[in-house]
Amino acid sequence: MLELFIKDTCPYCHKVMEYLDENNIPYKKIDVKDKLNEEVLLKIGGKVQVPFLVDKENNIEMYESYDIIEYLKTL
Repeated sequence: MLELFIKDTCPYCHKVMEYLDENNIPYKKIDVKDKLNEEVLLKIGGKVQVPFLVDKENNIEMYESYDIIEYLKTL
């Protein structure tokens, strides 16, 4: 299952979540307002920036809402 690191106040996160929801793509939201989730994001991605998509099945990790949505179109 896809994992999406988000911050509830982030408009770019909402853009990606909207795309996922509209296309019935299952995903797990991970909110970085929880300090532990923020630390995991920093460890995986190297910076605390959202949205951040993790697709373990295809070994994909990426930032930037536009890039994430373009990637999701290929699934």
